[in-house]
Amino acid sequence: MRFIDKSMSVSELIKGLNSKEFSSVEITKEYLTKIREIDKDLNAFITVTEETALKTAEQSDKSRNTNNDLPKLSGVPFGIKDNICTKEIKTTCASAFLQDFIPSYDAFVSETLKNLNAPLLGKLNLDEFGMGSTTENSFFGATKNPYDYSKTAGGSSGGSAAAVASGEVPFALGSDTGGSVRQPAAFCGVVGMKPTYGRISRNGLIAFASSLDHIGILSKTVYDNALILSELATHDKNDATCLNLPKENFTETIFEGVKGLKIGIPKEFFGEGLDSEIRESVILATKVLEEAGAELVEISIPHLNNAIHAYYIISSAEASSNLARFDGIRFGKRAEKFSDITELYKNSRSEGFGKEVKRRIMTGTYVLSEGQKDKYYEKALKVCENIKCEFESIFTKADIILTPTTPTAAFDLNKKNSPVQMYLNDIFTVPANLAGLPAISVPCGKTQKGLPIGVQFIGKKLDEKTLYKTAFSLEQEIKF
Repeated sequence: MRFIDKSMSVSELIKGLNSKEFSSVEITKEYLTKIREIDKDLNAFITVTEETALKTAEQSDKSRNTNNDLPKLSGVPFGIKDNICTKEIKTTCASAFLQDFIPSYDAFVSETLKNLNAPLLGKLNLDEFGMGSTTENSFFGATKNPYDYSKTAGGSSGGSAAAVASGEVPFALGSDTGGSVRQPAAFCGVVGMKPTYGRISRNGLIAFASSLDHIGILSKTVYDNALILSELATHDKNDATCLNLPKENFTETIFEGVKGLKIGIPKEFFGEGLDSEIRESVILATKVLEEAGAELVEISIPHLNNAIHAYYIISSAEASSNLARFDGIRFGKRAEKFSDITELYKNSRSEGFGKEVKRRIMTGTYVLSEGQKDKYYEKALKVCENIKCEFESIFTKADIILTPTTPTAAFDLNKKNSPVQMYLNDIFTVPANLAGLPAISVPCGKTQKGLPIGVQFIGKKLDEKTLYKTAFSLEQEIKF
């Protein structure tokens, strides 16, 4: 067996498994060794599932010895964000409230990958209940950035991005409510895709904001990402929001290139607040694509500055409703000291939830309260509709939209930014969630200090194939 290093892509692993250059058990052991060596410092994992992973790897190898027609991801290890349910394996949401919660069922994506015989290496760190941009809101401590341990890996899927970037896993699943796959992907120099709302089932994803939550994919390469989406994008009758569409192969058009493609460049995304190194790198990416045959079109998204406000009102309102079920009665943390049922609710939630989760619950409860709902929540929904209309108008002039993924590169951990400053970090990513559009972040360069920079592509609804071929074209030219 050749040495399995962190540069190996999913495609390379599949090729090696099929040629029997190595077995699934061998590569699974390599990744588990890597996790043992570095994760005590990196802190990407909350739970490592060594026994489960090796058992699945053995099953894959046994099947491969008797059957050459196996699913593509059979035997390929992966990690999964710890807000996605895994049967008989802890699912904590990085919260004290659920630190000992063991689901009795698998999320749809967990079950899908289990049926493909993909070994689960473990559950990955996040901001508590997906609420944050740094993983510093995790009950289990922050995940470090693999490029610089003094920097954040981003969030909320920081553990997923860091695990892929560091070579602890070949690919990982995360969730994206306002940028939680794309932002950490940009910070950690990996590919992060949030597909169209409903493309991947949310069944078994512990809800933050149901109308905005997406399950997304983090990988080393664009091709890997497309390959994984091809396996996960199937209909789930148990998720009313999951689209019933024919199964697609998202890799089949990836080599077509961008000749003749119209790429929209929104002027609002390149204004005040964008770091100069980010701007320079993203503009270079536009020139690379233009030289490859794409046509650049200047566009405008006037409601961009309203998007972040609408997002935090809608997401907090939905969080307030979704997290009402965590009451200390049915599952999760229960306070030891209480005099009546009301005090049990109050004490359990006060002790179980962290500061940021409490902040968003309180905000959401306020904007839904009598006298405030029309003033805030209803207006936010109208802004959301305006943004959807703006995107529809833009896509009559452009095939795809290019923007920076984040205003800055990864920043220092423990920086103690105000909540408002942290929320503004999502300004470029939230519009795609409000509109339910597919969006992908791809590495496009590094800062002078060696930190990754990401460029974001936003596509038409259900047009992931155009996103992938554009991102792949850029990836081949830049060779990050």
